[in-house]
Amino acid sequence: MVDLFEEKAKDWDKDDFKTRLSRAIGTTMLERLDFTADMDIMDFGAGTGLIAGHLAPKVAHIAAVDISQAMLDRLAAKPELRGKVDTLCQDIMDHPLPQKFDVIVSAMAMHHVEDTDKLIESFAAHLKAGGRVALADLDHEDGTFHPAGTTGVFHAGFKRDLLQRLLNKHGISDVQFVTAYAVERGDKVFPIFLVLGQKSAPAA
Repeated sequence: MVDLFEEKAKDWDKDDFKTRLSRAIGTTMLERLDFTADMDIMDFGAGTGLIAGHLAPKVAHIAAVDISQAMLDRLAAKPELRGKVDTLCQDIMDHPLPQKFDVIVSAMAMHHVEDTDKLIESFAAHLKAGGRVALADLDHEDGTFHPAGTTGVFHAGFKRDLLQRLLNKHGISDVQFVTAYAVERGDKVFPIFLVLGQKSAPAA
């Protein structure tokens, strides 16, 4: 598999926009979810660990999942994450992880996955009963957020009602959306949502 982020990984953390966006999303996650010291977390599309860096001090362990080995290598090199975050370069939809998690988080990764239905199904399968999701991505936009021809982008954001239906379909309820950030470019504003939800416990 071609690593589309191999070159981008080198300077990813030097990009002020990416660090500001990650800070806003990470802060909103911490405000909206009660992360505790016994929690196991999956960070889907973890990249260089900008979100993991916010959450790691609050939880027991983070499995940082990405299909870019170059991005994960940058994460693994950060001394503040060693011993708390493990990196896993694999497609969890085709090769599921053996463990289940208390929370699955993701920031700006879902629009890089073509089959959103299969992705949400995989998230639900990787959650413990009562586990939660905290997923950040673009609200549905006109396709101009990314430069024309950007490879690996399958969605121009997401409509909140349609995403809620997918979450509900796969047993994730109590779905709530908040706007975590708004990207301003010229006369356009691109809201970034954080959607929260909880996997239903099996009936007694």
